[in-house]
Amino acid sequence: MHDVVKLENVTVRRGSKYLLSEVSWEVADGERWVILGPNGAGKTTLLNILAAQMHPTSGVVGLLGETLGRVDVFELRPRIGQTSAALAERVPPGEAAVDVVVSAGYGVLGRWTEDYAPEDYAQAEMLMEAFGVGSLRDRTFGTLSSGEKKRVQIARALMTDPELLLLDEPSAGLDLGGREEVVAALGELASEPAAPVSILVTHHVEEIPPGYTHAMLIREGAVVAAGPIDLTLTSENLGQTFGLDLVVAYAEGRWTARAR
Repeated sequence: MHDVVKLENVTVRRGSKYLLSEVSWEVADGERWVILGPNGAGKTTLLNILAAQMHPTSGVVGLLGETLGRVDVFELRPRIGQTSAALAERVPPGEAAVDVVVSAGYGVLGRWTEDYAPEDYAQAEMLMEAFGVGSLRDRTFGTLSSGEKKRVQIARALMTDPELLLLDEPSAGLDLGGREEVVAALGELASEPAAPVSILVTHHVEEIPPGYTHAMLIREGAVVAAGPIDLTLTSENLGQTFGLDLVVAYAEGRWTARAR
């Protein structure tokens, strides 16, 4: 297996504030990672670097066999699928759901003058079906529920058959039913051997899909622990990350955490 991600002493500084501090981390082919940490821990900054949207202040970033700063990011970015609240806010509300998905092929939001082949639409519709939103093909994005929007975004992120999938809080803001639909869909994706390496950011262990293999815990821009999920996601490590006395449990493929 080769490294899909390799960070060496990556630091991001803004003035005197460190958003990330000497983060070293490796992600191998076939792995599914979850990143957990409180607000302001540096999770979104880390994802922006992994999406080739930001360069570090110092350190080396290896992505998909390339080194950030020595590669054309416009060639690298199409190899990376991404979902985020910021991306969803940029989608024109009048855009048909299927066009939100298919337009990922050109890396744009909103149909303009691009020309898509029938097989492009067939691929988009297949992905929408896989995530339970196939019947919403012609619905405008602005009329979809929060859960439906999340699933359309995931279908879009997979449209280009990416080698790396970045999921920034895919269950945030959803009710229990919506959260469970998204978690189940991501669990099914994680179980597929041909699925891309996935890195999911969340605040809540309950949102970790079944099949995720590794975890990284970060606090104040620094790594608290990282490695195989069953060794990393302990009560001690999670408590240190969130500054609480926590009890972590695992049952039937899902994680829970509560104050002791």
